[in-house]
Amino acid sequence: MENRVEELRKKAGMNQDDFAKAIRVSRQTISSIETGKYNPSLELAFTIADFFDTSIEKIFIHERGRQNEKK
Repeated sequence: MENRVEELRKKAGMNQDDFAKAIRVSRQTISSIETGKYNPSLELAFTIADFFDTSIEKIFIHERGRQNEKK
């Protein structure tokens, strides 16, 4: 799953540590989300979306595989 967390964080003028503190997670969690090594829980995804005042869908982009497409 791709995401726009890094883009939005930088646009807000924040480093990973400041953003992590703002949403009460570790800097390592932010790093892992931004690099795609970790998909946040639904609760954390909502927290991130609320922080940036946008929807989850505008931050986390799920590309459906062909096996999931309706025929």
